[in-house]
Amino acid sequence: MANDTRGAVVGSRVAVADRWWLRLRGLLGRPPLAAGEGLLLDPCRAVHMLGMSYPLDVAFVDELRRVVAIYPGLAPRARTGFHAARYALELPVGTLERSGTSVGDTLSWAS
Repeated sequence: MANDTRGAVVGSRVAVADRWWLRLRGLLGRPPLAAGEGLLLDPCRAVHMLGMSYPLDVAFVDELRRVVAIYPGLAPRARTGFHAARYALELPVGTLERSGTSVGDTLSWAS
């Protein structure tokens, strides 16, 4: 996954959860993501961190693959969403800052 606006790599091993049961499970019960890993939830306008034991960086992305909201370091038990999102991207904490990803940036990934 790349941030085309910044010319940066956001994740080199981003899994896609594009079935309801994959989105339902998300990262629950899984160990913390390693650098370069992530989970793209499609479709997804809201995430919850209930049952999570570690924080995540979360970016909401619209149909045009533009970042519409970011939540760096979203804590366990938190909930958030964004009405205009099509995708939610879950990443290890610090990834959004390291890649310079911010609202308005365009992301790309293989479909």
